[in-house]
Amino acid sequence: MNSKTVAQKRYEDVSGELRAISRHLYENPELGLREFESSRLLAEFLDKNGFAVTYPAWGLETAFDAVAGDKGPEVVICAEYDALPEIGHACGHNIIAAAACGAGIALAPLAKDLGITIRVLGTPAEEGHGGKVDLIRAGAFENVAAAMMIHPSTNDEVAAKFLAVKHFKVEFQGLESHAGAAPHKGVNALDAAVQAYVNISTMRQTMLATDRVHGIITDGGAAPNIVPDHTAMVWYVRSLDLARLDELTEKFEACFKAAALATGCNYSIEEMGNTTREMITDPLMAELYLANSEELGRPMAGLDSFAPWGGSTDMGNVSHVVPTIHPMLDIQSSPATNHQRDFAAHTITSQGERAIDDGAIAMAWTVIDLAMGDRWDDLRPI
Repeated sequence: MNSKTVAQKRYEDVSGELRAISRHLYENPELGLREFESSRLLAEFLDKNGFAVTYPAWGLETAFDAVAGDKGPEVVICAEYDALPEIGHACGHNIIAAAACGAGIALAPLAKDLGITIRVLGTPAEEGHGGKVDLIRAGAFENVAAAMMIHPSTNDEVAAKFLAVKHFKVEFQGLESHAGAAPHKGVNALDAAVQAYVNISTMRQTMLATDRVHGIITDGGAAPNIVPDHTAMVWYVRSLDLARLDELTEKFEACFKAAALATGCNYSIEEMGNTTREMITDPLMAELYLANSEELGRPMAGLDSFAPWGGSTDMGNVSHVVPTIHPMLDIQSSPATNHQRDFAAHTITSQGERAIDDGAIAMAWTVIDLAMGDRWDDLRPI
């Protein structure tokens, strides 16, 4: 029995449990850095299947590091399991976690013969924080030969062009007053927030097609008869790379300064979480993954496809320190797309479960191709 057959058979042994895990995560969503039940479930499952598990790991309470093998090149398979506020697993991290565990378990019995070390790394808080950046700083990716994960989507694509992103909290401070009897004695912080929103909308005329700026008002005042003395907003600024992102951020910040000047408010801008970098796909791993995915009956758009996805991922930061791939797998949810409730519901359909199967096996086979062909030196140099 060849190595790929062994890996697929081992995966099939646990596929039912992985589908149950995906459904459990879907039914019990947890936000970033609070994924206590989710991370514990995954860590215990990997421990049960023969991995040496460190949990918590790397200084994060909801991170884990599960290892099989003890020599040779290290391959990290990243598991995400944080959900979104109110709409749960509408980005499909339940599929990502299940596929990562499945790929690791498929490879574990082969690690010794292949001369590799497999690590399933639990990576908290991808949404809005960029937890993998914390893991990079802590040393989780040092001396790693390759890293990979898969992500559910509405297209099959091996090399989606993820954008760099920064997250900001903006606050305006004014002066409260009676909104009916003495509005002239107040300084309206809601006016400042609205003016800033309009300024951003006006700025869109000068933005590139690969730029994105979007935000919400999280505090708009206490009551209609009180001039709001405080408002708060959260914004994401995205672009194709860090250089352009810095340019766009400068223009973005000017929109809030202008609103403060126009209304007489004070303002503050605070960067939240980690800056997430643009994604660099390793061409060799992408080529191997494409071939393996096609063999499983899932042909994908290749490296020559240039369609910026519009989203961002902290796997982009990983790709700047380790050769990386991040394929997108179609779960047949259209017209529902990522970050919609209907997309979350599709993650536990038969097509969502097929994405777990195809993603896990294709990742495992790609690692086998790298090891059996001794292709480590052919990966993109970092």
